[in-house]
Amino acid sequence: MATIFTKIINGEIPCYKVAEDDRFFAFLDINPLVKGHTLVVPKQEIDYIFDLDDETLGAMQVFAKSVALAIQKAVPCKRIGQAVMGMEVPHAHIHLIPINKESDMIISNPKLKLSAEEFQTIAHDIQQAWNK
Repeated sequence: MATIFTKIINGEIPCYKVAEDDRFFAFLDINPLVKGHTLVVPKQEIDYIFDLDDETLGAMQVFAKSVALAIQKAVPCKRIGQAVMGMEVPHAHIHLIPINKESDMIISNPKLKLSAEEFQTIAHDIQQAWNK
């Protein structure tokens, strides 16, 4: 059975996409720690990030870097933190989290409640920065 991320990639479940190429897909986390919290996933459905072959893992990091640089242009922050937990969804993914202090990365922090309009604006701003 396809994961929720595969269904998002295939357009079966809506998302706030920020970037995509032939191998990877990036979209806003719908339960964000902070504005701009983004997930990067391979289009190939593999459960655990360290089960990806070395070339795919490296390419995913390069793609994530390009998305992180776009987030940093679009969302006021000091840095973009990266986290890999892989417990929530059995599909390899990287969390890119805009941070101003280390505690912004604590995954158990309360999640933001954003409106559809806020998500759309953030996604658009990151897309525009990524496309440059």
